[in-house]
Amino acid sequence: MSDSSAHDPLADFPASVQADHAAFLATGDLAAADRVILAIVMDHIPDKSPSKGTLPADDQRLVEDLGFDSLALAEVVFFVEDVYQLRINQDELGHLATVGQLRAYVRDHLQSLPPRA
Repeated sequence: MSDSSAHDPLADFPASVQADHAAFLATGDLAAADRVILAIVMDHIPDKSPSKGTLPADDQRLVEDLGFDSLALAEVVFFVEDVYQLRINQDELGHLATVGQLRAYVRDHLQSLPPRA
């Protein structure tokens, strides 16, 4: 189950995102993980959103500005959990309104993980 060659959730992402993920896993570089989180958010922005295809700013609201609904937000959370093998508290997630808050929340959880190689 932990065999990354059998399941790579980032396989369809650009090489730069995959490299950032590898850098985080190798060094714990939170800036690299942050770029991966942004890429995941971008990938999941609903098609109907006028922001689709553009890099979201930290102050953009997930629902009001980017068009996420509860299902789309859940998909982002499940994807992040899959990529980083962590569990995110759904109740706490409900209090995150902006891209920056989501990124900070995930970074905080990543900092508490034991180092990986």
